[in-house]
Amino acid sequence: MKKTIRLILGDQLNSAHSWFNETSEEVTYVMMEIRTETDYATHHTQKVLGFFAAMRNFAKQLEDAGHAVIYLSINDNDNQQDFAKNLKQLIDKHSFAHFEYQLPDEFRVDEILKQFCQSLSIKHDVIDTEHFYTNRSELGEFYKGKLTFIMENFYHAMRKKHDVLMEGQTPVNGQWNYDSDNRKKIPKEHKPLQPLVFENDLSAILKEVDRAKIKTIGTVDAKNFLWPTSRKQSLQLMEHFMVNCLPLFGSYQDAMVPTEWSLYHSRLSFSMNLKMISPQEVINRAIKEWNARPDEIEYNQLEGFVRQIIGWREYMRGIYWLKMPEFASLNYLNNKAKLPDWYWTGNTKMHCLRDSIQQTLTYSYAHHIQRLMITGNFALLAGTDPDEVSAWYLGVYIDAIEWVEITNTVGMSQFADGGIVGTKPYVSSASYIDKMSHYCGSCYYKKSVKTGDKACPFNSLYWNFFDKNADKLQANPRLRMVYALWKKMKPDTKVALLEQADYYLKNINKI
Repeated sequence: MKKTIRLILGDQLNSAHSWFNETSEEVTYVMMEIRTETDYATHHTQKVLGFFAAMRNFAKQLEDAGHAVIYLSINDNDNQQDFAKNLKQLIDKHSFAHFEYQLPDEFRVDEILKQFCQSLSIKHDVIDTEHFYTNRSELGEFYKGKLTFIMENFYHAMRKKHDVLMEGQTPVNGQWNYDSDNRKKIPKEHKPLQPLVFENDLSAILKEVDRAKIKTIGTVDAKNFLWPTSRKQSLQLMEHFMVNCLPLFGSYQDAMVPTEWSLYHSRLSFSMNLKMISPQEVINRAIKEWNARPDEIEYNQLEGFVRQIIGWREYMRGIYWLKMPEFASLNYLNNKAKLPDWYWTGNTKMHCLRDSIQQTLTYSYAHHIQRLMITGNFALLAGTDPDEVSAWYLGVYIDAIEWVEITNTVGMSQFADGGIVGTKPYVSSASYIDKMSHYCGSCYYKKSVKTGDKACPFNSLYWNFFDKNADKLQANPRLRMVYALWKKMKPDTKVALLEQADYYLKNINKI
């Protein structure tokens, strides 16, 4: 048998992959920490440490199982900090006759490895990651010939195909979607469950990152790294969610509470996106818990969780592979503004943005409504260039890998795709933020005031957004009511709102 080298990427830590069913002296696995991956965006410190720690743990797991592994750490002398250069060096040095890799989830890396294979004189093969419910082209095939890509239709099809919460061809309880039951504000007297965190000592890895002079953002307690860095810890986090958080997850999944960063969310996206655990086992475990405790876990809690994974997660990946690379450069509203300086510090008088950003810098995490309706909402209302927003999201969140980040940012958050993902822009005034959070009551600005010294910036920017983009948005059937209200406003009221918005936009780094 000819000697084979197999590449494992940092987000391919799938111990259940068929590659690992048996050991062979003729097969060597290679993993590498390289600057092309740490430097294509300015990442949160916790993201870099989390990836490196999880990769190292996985390499050790493979070695303990009897597999041959070559691991290139970030400061190794032989590390050329590039996939192609390192692979060529290893192939020449060890006389490998066969190169194999798993399909990357990022278009950028996919292109790098395709080009590398074209340069090879030895045999090469690529295999699926065996992680997702769908393959790359499945969503495109599902919507073939259709003008719209409504996620709900895809979600129904996935439920049917994989027999998830189904009774034959009918959804359990006769209803597909319980989203309307999952929009509750957490009562003021309610004390959310404290999150399960880990105490991984990654101080040695932090020293290596510092030695390599990798530019990062955010903070970290490297001696008590709170995120899971192995499959074992990922399973522990999953169990904690199922037993303790699932009973209230759906009801409060959109809620926001100052200084409460985790609430009832699973925080399993980092583990899943690195493939330390699979979406199938997470969904199956949730259904098992619901079946065991039907009187304690209402069905809407379960369905909302399942929809995020088998619906939204698979849908976004499908959109990514259907629309890339063009999708990354879309800017339907032609927004060009820079991201406010305080997105990197949290130093703003707006309580909701201050809390969400400082939480992000501290934990490398914010839940989906904080991302969509706080940081994303403001960036869109401010006319920020979607490239700027995407670079920020890609860097600051520990679970941000381009296939899921850019589809949510360009599509859902910034409406830069013109409606491929979302049927309307997801923007709001202060009223929605107050409805779903406890931010507004203690804010410097006044939620109900639209103009003047302490007027909430969201209020005037909201109307300015619709006025500025009327030529592209007013024909949208989901926005008829918004434009009807705008048209009914008195001329002097409109002028005051637009002037207030103009003031905030000109002084955006000071609000």
